[in-house]
Amino acid sequence: MRTVLMVAEKPSLAQSIAKILSRGNMSSRKGLNSACSVHEYTGSFIGQSAHFKMTSVCGHVMTLDFIGKYNSWDKVDPAELFSKAPTEKKEANPKLTMVKFLQVEARGCDCIVLWLDCDKEGENICFEVLDAVLPVMNKPRGTERTIYRAKFSSITDTDICNAMNHLGEPNRNEALSVDARQELDLRIGCAFTRFQTKYFQGKYGNLDSSLISFGPCQTPTLGFCVERHDKIQSFKPETYWVLQAKVNPEKDSSLTLDWDRVRVFDREVAQMFLNITKMAKEAKVESVSKKEKVKQRPLALNTVEMLRVASAALGMGPQHAMQIAERLYTQGYISYPRTETTHYPENFDLKGCLRQQANNPYWAETVKVLLSEGINRPRKGHDAGDHPPITPMRAATEAELGGDGWRLYEYITRHFIATVSADCKYLQTTISFSIGPERFTCVGKVVTSPGFTEIMPWHSIPLEESLPHCEKGDLFPVGEIKLLEKQTSPPDYLTEAELITLMEKHGIGTDASIPVHINNICQRNYVTVESGRRLKPTNLGIVLVHGYYKIDAELVLPTIRSAVEKQLNLIALGKANYHQVLEHTLDIFKRKFHYFVDSIAGMDELMEVSFSPLAATGKPLSRCGKCHRFMKYIQAKPSRLHCSHCDDTYSLPQNGTIKLYKELRCPLDDFELVLWSSGSRGKSYPLCPYCYNHPPFRDMKKGMGCNECTHPTCQHSLSMLGIGQCVECENGVLVLDSTSGPKWKMACNKCNVVVHFFENAHKVRVSPETCDLCEAALVDVDFNKAKSPLPGDETQHSGCVFCDPVFQDLVELKHAAMRHPMHRGGQGKRQGRGRGKGRRPGGRLNPKKPKDKMAALAAYFV
Repeated sequence: MRTVLMVAEKPSLAQSIAKILSRGNMSSRKGLNSACSVHEYTGSFIGQSAHFKMTSVCGHVMTLDFIGKYNSWDKVDPAELFSKAPTEKKEANPKLTMVKFLQVEARGCDCIVLWLDCDKEGENICFEVLDAVLPVMNKPRGTERTIYRAKFSSITDTDICNAMNHLGEPNRNEALSVDARQELDLRIGCAFTRFQTKYFQGKYGNLDSSLISFGPCQTPTLGFCVERHDKIQSFKPETYWVLQAKVNPEKDSSLTLDWDRVRVFDREVAQMFLNITKMAKEAKVESVSKKEKVKQRPLALNTVEMLRVASAALGMGPQHAMQIAERLYTQGYISYPRTETTHYPENFDLKGCLRQQANNPYWAETVKVLLSEGINRPRKGHDAGDHPPITPMRAATEAELGGDGWRLYEYITRHFIATVSADCKYLQTTISFSIGPERFTCVGKVVTSPGFTEIMPWHSIPLEESLPHCEKGDLFPVGEIKLLEKQTSPPDYLTEAELITLMEKHGIGTDASIPVHINNICQRNYVTVESGRRLKPTNLGIVLVHGYYKIDAELVLPTIRSAVEKQLNLIALGKANYHQVLEHTLDIFKRKFHYFVDSIAGMDELMEVSFSPLAATGKPLSRCGKCHRFMKYIQAKPSRLHCSHCDDTYSLPQNGTIKLYKELRCPLDDFELVLWSSGSRGKSYPLCPYCYNHPPFRDMKKGMGCNECTHPTCQHSLSMLGIGQCVECENGVLVLDSTSGPKWKMACNKCNVVVHFFENAHKVRVSPETCDLCEAALVDVDFNKAKSPLPGDETQHSGCVFCDPVFQDLVELKHAAMRHPMHRGGQGKRQGRGRGKGRRPGGRLNPKKPKDKMAALAAYFV
């Protein structure tokens, strides 16, 4: 019996596919990494009995990065990143040990079926999986085929079984186009980002952004927003005049007419027209025309249109909408949500999809009428050759999906029903009048057949005032003629929906990456999202774009990235050479980078107008160990300390508060210590600004506080305050927070675990002695006499936090309210006494993870 390994892109997807193929007759177990399950069953594979193992990855298995030394911002010239710096594939999430997990499951397997998402990224992940598993799989006999690719667009029984019966091969060219994009974005983005971040953060203190980033797609995206801002700023309103006339067809009714000249910009000319028309007492009907018009049903839904509607009508950001769509897809409610196609293939089961919706109370009546009277073939759209349009695949209720999930599903379903509905038809009546020598018009619309607007009422023809029945030559008394003075108004800031349209038009990003680029410019503080999801550029965003225009406009214009995207598409089609495209594009940007560096003074001139120098920013906080003068604490992102006398800047941990730590000094360099805290529910630790930036010991890395310092005698170091190995992560040590009393706690110096203990204790100290059972350092506790939990009248006790029965009920494990970026899982040796050896205290510590809070979003489209 052959053994077949099958791999999907997400755990939930693997379970759904396995359930369909095994008809529910499968066994499931947790995999080696606990994140991915393995579903096993027996069946038939290409005419032979087979044992199937279905599992998954969690997105990309590998990620591209520079080799170790080139990740140092301080030691590497950014120009070297274009060609000299070697790259390597690393595990995207080392904690998942995905490669090892795949190899364990693949050992002894004869074939592999790849169920990754059917787009270019999915093809790329196919080859990441193959690189991991092929070395350990059974070798093929002769020319026997072992690698298969499943192509599917939805998680339905029909689509999955059809994919299994028509297995193909993974597309190497599409995978290479993703590799090329990854390498270009890494090399170009890192080079420009490192240079401009170091240059400007070293000069200005109120940029309020932790990273002055550049991205080949991100920067043109920002450029669109700033271009609109510039139009608004340079706009000069003009006054114009409009002639408005009202006629009275009947005694108690009036009809407002539109002037055929629309408007004039000369006051005297407008007054002349007013005087002429005022002389006429009657309006004469010159013509009456009636015309049947059609408002076409929408094209089938693709990703870009879905994101536009989600932002403009549902009030959801593009990235949030994409996450919801992916969840609906993996749960089997909709088809694959990443598609550029707006045309259904001829064999698509439109009626089958429509029947699924026949019992939903919101649209059951419309669906039943369509099924009985016959559906209309959807309009012919664009066939990109990837996936069918986004379509509801099974019925759902608001209770099932809840909140934003339901709102997006409802829109997708209504849009689908509209595509197979009739067009909206209406009768448009146009009456042309003459008042003196001037012509006026009024238009009325009456719906004759609502068509698709019944299911999409926000597209319905607005109700207008009814027009009188009249014929050519009829006369109506003029009720009022007046001159209205108005002003031209500036355009508004770009909405997310408008920005998505511009990005699609100019070829910036893909349907999958557009939400990421928009999210990036928001997170980097280049734009803010205002009401109506309008994107208003910040000072920093404006200055950056103006600086690029001043030095090299092609860095911000969409043209060069659009050309690169076309080359990447040619790689995917097998019409361009991967290495040649990579080499040519990098050579262009390398030249641009050198010119940018040489011309940076042009951007700096704009920066100094908008931002303050470091020396003029911040407030005095702690003393410098070199000159003993006060250094200024700059709170704007990235928070840092600056000594204006020495002209030195020291990085600090982010996403927390910084304050002086009891005016204590570091024994190594005489700098005053500061205390970083993530809040009362989080963790805190002291640090020396100099040691944090210049690690004093070989086993320390940049960005470590006193809770990771291996100084053997300093009272704030890991050696003196470390208690035992973290109960959750492999490399962390639980360190006493000596500032936390009377609500005492210890916190892991690597992950976000916090252990609360000994509330209301007067004093807590780490003892030089260690526990005989787990080798953790013992703790000496001096309790408040009035609130001591100890038996009798005792107030002092020494014991192990993990093993001592007296301390057992006084310890509670939690997760810190926030985790700051410098908590990285380093591999340095842990020195000093009292380190635990991985013994997990049996059941006494109960992890309590914080609940996720979904952001409240705007109301529905109607």
